[in-house]
Amino acid sequence: MKSKKRLITLLLVLTIAAIYSYPVPQHTFEDLATDVNPATRQSLLAFRQAHPPQKLQVDDLIWDYLVLGQGEETILFLHGMTGAYDIWWQQMEALSDHYRVISVTYPAADTLEEMSRGVLSILDREGIQTFNVVGSSLGGYFAQYLITHHPERIEKAVFANTFPPNNLIPERNKTIGIVLPYLPAWLIMNVMRDSMENSVYPAAQIGDAGLVLAFGLEQTFGRMTKAQLIARFRCVVEPFEAANPAEFGIPVMIIEADNDPLVEPALREQLKAAYPSAQVHTLHNAGHFSYLNIPHVYTQLLAAFFAQK
Repeated sequence: MKSKKRLITLLLVLTIAAIYSYPVPQHTFEDLATDVNPATRQSLLAFRQAHPPQKLQVDDLIWDYLVLGQGEETILFLHGMTGAYDIWWQQMEALSDHYRVISVTYPAADTLEEMSRGVLSILDREGIQTFNVVGSSLGGYFAQYLITHHPERIEKAVFANTFPPNNLIPERNKTIGIVLPYLPAWLIMNVMRDSMENSVYPAAQIGDAGLVLAFGLEQTFGRMTKAQLIARFRCVVEPFEAANPAEFGIPVMIIEADNDPLVEPALREQLKAAYPSAQVHTLHNAGHFSYLNIPHVYTQLLAAFFAQK
């Protein structure tokens, strides 16, 4: 009887282990981009081939980043939770004639201070002392952190589809934060994929919505790791006391969408209230990733803002 119980226990443990360690399916952007405008699909694939990222180790983490252009001013692009350095390729190509543009992929840096050390180490390596910053979602939250702790290095800032330090997100996601490290990677990515397909993608009602879906799904099909996602989540809910950019003479522009499925109206209003001197541009039916699905509109906003004296 004891040997039978041991066998059952062993089988149960092996079954649980097999379920937990089930691999995340792997699919490339090219596999997923059947509904993307063919010219746009080819543009991203060509960009990746022509511009592989550089690497820099900071602490124990390897950062991927890319620098283009020879302009006197620099624009740093910071992506959100499900992004990578090349999510900004359309803006980087358009602006690199007049600016030095730089974009990063966050490794599993699970504090804003750790992210800050990584990004500033990259900028120091490239000889960049002061810079403009464009941050979307988590990147916009991180941009606010950079202004708070390193205002002397920032010239202008864009907070896009993002939120200020708040209690709403941490409170609503307290349980998720506790269980997330213990969930299998395939399950976490399934949940992210469901959000992409049923929330983020439908909200991109103008432009190339297929690009939003394909890029997002690629992250969940093996391009982004569980460790990266958990680290990014921890940064989203990390509290800090935001500084007032106006006190440092840093102009700010806010870009938002009136149907953003990931940043609810209350948080959008809190952001504008936190930065009352900011220029505000509200895009209609553009969703959360407007720099992907309507890149020309987005890039024009950036170009006009950074050209202001």
